[in-house]
Amino acid sequence: MAGVRSLLLLLLLLLVVQSSCVGVRSPLAVLKRFKETTRTFSDECLGTTRPVIPIDSSDFALDIRMPGVTPKQSDTYFCMSMRLPTDEEAFVIDFKPRASMDTVHHMLLFGCNMPSSTGSYWYCDEGTCIDKANILYAWARNAPPTRLPEGVGFRVGGETGSKYFVLQVHYGDISAFRDNHKDCSGVSLHLTRLPQPLIAGMYLMMSVDTVIPAGEKVVNSDISCHYKKYPMHVFAYRVHTHHLGKVVSGYRVRNEQWTLIGRQSPQLPQAFYPVEHPVDVSFGDILAARCVFTGEGRTEATHIGGTSSDEMCNLYIMYYMEAKHAVSFMTCTQNVAPDMFRTIPPEANIPIPVKSDMVMMHGHHKGKIETDSKDKTSLLQQPKREEEDVLEQDFHVEEALDWPGVYLLPGQVSGVALDPKNNLVIFHRGDHIWDGNSFDSKFVYQQRGLGPIEEDTILVIDPNNATVLQSSGKNLFYLPHGLSVDKDGNYWVTDVALHQVFKLDPNRKEGPLLVLGRSMQPGSDQNHFCQPTDVAVDPGTGTIFVSDGYCNSRIMQFSPSGNFITQWGEESSGRNPKPGQFSIPHSLALVPHLNQLCVADRENGRIQCFKTDTKEFVQEIKHASFGRNVFAISYVSGLLFAVNGKPYFGDQEPVQGFVMNFSSGEIIDIFKPVRKHFDMPHDITASADGTVYVGDAHTNTVWKFTSAEKMEHRSVKKAGIEAQEIKDSDHKLEASSGRVLGKLRGKGGGGLNLGNFFASRKGYSRKGFDRLSTEGSDHEKDEEDGSESEEEYSAPLPAPTTSSS
Repeated sequence: MAGVRSLLLLLLLLLVVQSSCVGVRSPLAVLKRFKETTRTFSDECLGTTRPVIPIDSSDFALDIRMPGVTPKQSDTYFCMSMRLPTDEEAFVIDFKPRASMDTVHHMLLFGCNMPSSTGSYWYCDEGTCIDKANILYAWARNAPPTRLPEGVGFRVGGETGSKYFVLQVHYGDISAFRDNHKDCSGVSLHLTRLPQPLIAGMYLMMSVDTVIPAGEKVVNSDISCHYKKYPMHVFAYRVHTHHLGKVVSGYRVRNEQWTLIGRQSPQLPQAFYPVEHPVDVSFGDILAARCVFTGEGRTEATHIGGTSSDEMCNLYIMYYMEAKHAVSFMTCTQNVAPDMFRTIPPEANIPIPVKSDMVMMHGHHKGKIETDSKDKTSLLQQPKREEEDVLEQDFHVEEALDWPGVYLLPGQVSGVALDPKNNLVIFHRGDHIWDGNSFDSKFVYQQRGLGPIEEDTILVIDPNNATVLQSSGKNLFYLPHGLSVDKDGNYWVTDVALHQVFKLDPNRKEGPLLVLGRSMQPGSDQNHFCQPTDVAVDPGTGTIFVSDGYCNSRIMQFSPSGNFITQWGEESSGRNPKPGQFSIPHSLALVPHLNQLCVADRENGRIQCFKTDTKEFVQEIKHASFGRNVFAISYVSGLLFAVNGKPYFGDQEPVQGFVMNFSSGEIIDIFKPVRKHFDMPHDITASADGTVYVGDAHTNTVWKFTSAEKMEHRSVKKAGIEAQEIKDSDHKLEASSGRVLGKLRGKGGGGLNLGNFFASRKGYSRKGFDRLSTEGSDHEKDEEDGSESEEEYSAPLPAPTTSSS
């Protein structure tokens, strides 16, 4: 069997790397071929008659366009090729799409040495390239264009680079062609003969042995390989499956720590997406990927293959390397560390909402798809509503009882966050408290004579053993409130006594990097805050959002340098507040990939989400179990975490934490601590691995909770290995090569050492191999709740009593 297995793997790699673009040729393919061998353009295609345009002595542009085509059928894929106009080595350093969303669904550009046809264009079901093809560029409607970093180029020509470019254009809906006009969509390349210090390349992760049982709700396909090359730097990624794929995620695993490369729905336009944070991969790291499928609606098992009734699980990683060590193409088709996937971040199992107008088409041709079933179809049933989570997995968090940080007794804990190293950061008030004597009726702080807090108010805590790793913030603050950490590790904090927002470098001792607001001066104009509560910083743009606050009911937006941009929101009144009305906007959470900002509208007991660009209201999340208050929220990869407040007299809702599916807003878990109890859980933060921290401003406590997935689905079934059903309600794991996901346990242990600080972290299936599509093309072939406490009142006591925090 080992010999057969090795032979099959060898055959597969030959298919992918060497003849990846040939595909499965139909007997009718010859009849479909366009015989024109010269490049002619329609008169309607202006500006495309000069495919090679000199720029200067070393640079030139290459205009690669369709030569005036008119598709006659929806979901038509046309290909065309162009030879590199020089035999010398050159470098592609920029791409400019020449296409309209009204006409073209998506385009792919490949580099190879021999195209599948010598005609001016051809149907792509004949294949793209005869030899191996490397994806250089992808463009899709509603998707960002590919951008190369400065100094990075794709090497072409010369002795080792591609000699041809092959353009693949997918025309989805051809209603735009009712007038029979001719299309010249394509892409313009900027090339240079000047050697580039960094060379771009592609790393393909692909499953070759996934089997998706018919009717199975959740099937995971995992890929992992040891990286044994010179360092590479990842800057973009692309995912690809067919109809059954729900989410594809890729990671670098180093010292058992998972770092996200990219995560996307394969039903979205399959362009290359920029990584949120640059990721370097070094010798000894592991690259890991997971595709999540559903077999619901299928009447027979689905295998890996190239037709629209088959499936694929591909992750393309675009990287650059130093020129002297550059490798242009690498592949991974194995799973060398299946047990490692027990600790994969929960985000990898959560589908990404896809709106109907952005769904990627998957080659819905009119060929027959025959099966052995009576209905002769193996197609998906009608999809669920566009933002419904079809993967009905349980997600549960429990207190990490071995974590000693719960015995940490700082001052009132007002904020918690995680830094880029996943260390816990705590913002606390030391010996200062917020009570009914703190402010007058005009929100002016009345205890200034106490001076600022004389101990460090910001603590960096090891998430494993609760060791204090670093501390800062002495003699700066009077009444700390909100805390967040940006992608560069800077702290953003608010002080309700100072009425200010501060940006702090944890390694800088000279003072704040940025201060917004006027010290001890409450106000409601562009230069003043009134008891600001929280800050959120967009990781992509650096835009600053501030929730302001206890006496202003608004969200303010500032540029990265602190210039006021805009504000929105107003005070709510009555029992049915409208969208955009707030009663203490208390906590913020960004959802970067959806360009949304969510606000914990505390006294209205709800969460409101808005578009970050237009400020348009998107959704409200409100549940009876929230009671009258929602104090804090945190978003991580499809999950929204929240904590409520103590119930009013006569109310029944307890103080607790919530885990919600962000797309549907539904509560999927409720949690409470075992040691001590929630009294005023003031802030919450969650990490990608499912770890949750809650800070309480009354009990002066921080709890750690870890995820425990109760599995009721199967893992990937490998042919020749019987897939075993996982029912992990007891949170036990049985390792096997066919099971790759289990309970995610938080690491604990280590002694408590905080006291001193306050005193002075069997074989492969052949089926699907014969029909395996290539790495070079994605074209699919068809087959014939208030509080009695006075802890934080922002004004003389109202009626009914409302807790501040």
